[in-house]
Amino acid sequence: MPYDGRVRVSTRGDYACRALLSLALHLDDSGSAVPTSVRDIAERTALPQPYLEQILLALKGAGLVRSKRGVGGGYVLARAPAEILLSDIVSAVDGPITLGDFGQPHQDGACDHEGQCVLLAIWSVAGEMMRHHLATYTLDSIATMAKGEASWPDAVSV
Repeated sequence: MPYDGRVRVSTRGDYACRALLSLALHLDDSGSAVPTSVRDIAERTALPQPYLEQILLALKGAGLVRSKRGVGGGYVLARAPAEILLSDIVSAVDGPITLGDFGQPHQDGACDHEGQCVLLAIWSVAGEMMRHHLATYTLDSIATMAKGEASWPDAVSV
């Protein structure tokens, strides 16, 4: 099967992005955060609630959301949507953005594994490109696109 050019984000990373996008899309009229229960986020995003609870705890630990207890409680964004990068969200639940954990290549062409170190260097560059690309999107910019107020990103043809 030929390579189709797609890079995978984990299910956990995707769900985290969906959850925070949902929070960003449901700010009140003044742009303030509205506490939202895990159940409501799960219903709006069609994500499994038990898994979503785990993800929100990881996002809370990373300082991307805060929780409020009691009646009218729930989760809110910890920062303005314009200050939360897509790369921050993915890294919070998946760890550093890489194309794999293959180790570091030998330097200066000194590779004793049939040139595999060249591939390691390529994976490292590709991971950096992915980190840079995801860092160009904020929750605010994504919410604006989701509302139809800005153009969606174009797929890059290779």
